[in-house]
Amino acid sequence: MDPDSTVTTCYRHPRVECHVRCTRCERYICPDCMREAAVGHQCPECVKEGARSMRQARTVVGGRVSAVPVVTYVLIAVNVLAYLAELARPEIVDRFAMLGAGLVGPDGARYLWVEGSYFGDYRPEGLVDGEWYRMLTGAFLHMPPTGGTFGVFHIVMNMVALWNLGRLVEPMLGRVHYLALYLLSALGGSVLVLLLAPGEAVVGASGAIFGVGAAYYVVARRVGIDMGTVNRFMTGLLLWLVISAVVTSWEGHLGGLLAGGAVALVFAYVPRGPRRGLVQAAACVVLLVLLVALAAVKVSELTGGGVPQ
Repeated sequence: MDPDSTVTTCYRHPRVECHVRCTRCERYICPDCMREAAVGHQCPECVKEGARSMRQARTVVGGRVSAVPVVTYVLIAVNVLAYLAELARPEIVDRFAMLGAGLVGPDGARYLWVEGSYFGDYRPEGLVDGEWYRMLTGAFLHMPPTGGTFGVFHIVMNMVALWNLGRLVEPMLGRVHYLALYLLSALGGSVLVLLLAPGEAVVGASGAIFGVGAAYYVVARRVGIDMGTVNRFMTGLLLWLVISAVVTSWEGHLGGLLAGGAVALVFAYVPRGPRRGLVQAAACVVLLVLLVALAAVKVSELTGGGVPQ
């Protein structure tokens, strides 16, 4: 039998006659299986294998490149859903707001831990009662609806800021780096509130947003973005910090700014190499431990070494 008369068929579709080979594995492929390559055509399996072997694009800090700021959208959604929950259950604010030391009496007034005893016979609440979750949950709540017009303005202002900043910073960092920075900034804001104003009930994403703003400044300098634009942006951010000293919690804003700036510096300036991700993760863990330790020491001071039963 003449070998030239042998019918060749597609390796994926044995009933389809074809005469084209994959340039990579040299198997016969039909028109439905052909994938254009730099030279000739490849089969679907070789295309997938080639995609896996390609080096993944990375951000300037080593994160995976993501064109869509999914984390920013999710954070906005969580904040909005939490605010809707406040509309239905306003007491959520009292339960989950950031509060270092305090009590709520029948009249709604807060009572602080002073000189080894509480004023009043009310159940302790806040971090002095072991409610450590408040350090993060408070960053997803906003001024309650009972706060009037400012209550709505509070969440609108913060979500607009997060929308604008997040869409810039998340692609610069990558999703994992961005989320770590956001949460550590939120925690940093709560810790500074605890250290400087433990009796205040504080809510809002502002601390985390200030951390994202600090990251924008640091990474912009790292990649060489026009600093005139960046400096104008930071001037506005610092002006907001000054205004916040009058109308809201400047401690939370400043704490978020400092924590976010510290994390961004590590992300942006750790040298490239196989251990860059490990060094960045270790720095985040160190900051987390430091913040928790500062909070624990402050709570111990507020409770005189322990919460009374």
